[in-house]
Amino acid sequence: MNFVKTYPAHQNRVTEVIFSPDPEWVISTGHDKFLTWMCTLSGSLVGRHAFSSWASSLQYDEETRYAFVGDFAGQITLLKLEKEGCSVISTLKGHEGSISCLYWDPVQRYLFSGSSDHSIILWDIGGRQGRTLILQGHHDKVQGVCYLQLTRQLVSCSVDGGICVWNMDIEREEAPQWLESDSCQKCAQPFFWNIKQMWDTRTLGLRQHHCRKCGQAVCGKCSSKRSSYPIMGFEFQVRVCDSCYESIKDEDRTSLATFHEGKHNICFMTMDISRGLMVTCGTDRLVKIWDMTPTVGCSLATGFSPR
Repeated sequence: MNFVKTYPAHQNRVTEVIFSPDPEWVISTGHDKFLTWMCTLSGSLVGRHAFSSWASSLQYDEETRYAFVGDFAGQITLLKLEKEGCSVISTLKGHEGSISCLYWDPVQRYLFSGSSDHSIILWDIGGRQGRTLILQGHHDKVQGVCYLQLTRQLVSCSVDGGICVWNMDIEREEAPQWLESDSCQKCAQPFFWNIKQMWDTRTLGLRQHHCRKCGQAVCGKCSSKRSSYPIMGFEFQVRVCDSCYESIKDEDRTSLATFHEGKHNICFMTMDISRGLMVTCGTDRLVKIWDMTPTVGCSLATGFSPR
């Protein structure tokens, strides 16, 4: 190995680096709250964009020169990179925790984000309709995601060693927006901040909850049931109102993902999709190589080639 060049791109820890061959750029993010892109030919700084919190993850689309930057505040910023600077196209908000990993599929134009809130969100960038799908199947921070476009599967890994393979070749339902109300939308009992109704009815206020299936604001008595609902991404049991619980059939609870144990705390994951191989790195200082072909398939039909 021969040392070639140093790029003074950041003043703090670098979190992601991507090389773009067409404009000859090294694009990177860091804990100094900056996204930078530098010319590999001259070694000079081409552009820089500042964020309000740590830039923790990065993906880049070669065709459009769009950069997707996830930050510690839980937002994803979409920027158009140019030689003269950059412009902010959109900001995606949906996670309750910091963004820990991103994966961009340029064919379907899907962006997948994993977060410390244990969830994954699919952002349908190509659909241009703001469609988002939430996937909840991990018990800890999601550290890596990879989408297999030919088999319509998503592979994800988390800090606790959990490995999940999601079936994305189905028409999933989008989780509803949570509704706001001053009283339960089922029994009309007031919530604890609704002082006027509490006084008028001489009743104590109740705590507000939300049904994950319909999004309505409900009290604990009207949402005493729990159920999984995989078609909406809820692989674990979540709170649902009593009427939604009755509407969920047994076949609706059939899992749409498979779960596996990595047996070490995963801090990084990547895949060689062409051969069905996955590499995980753990906090135990081990690098593990996984043959994923029994799980994701290996045939000419899927596009995988034998090793």
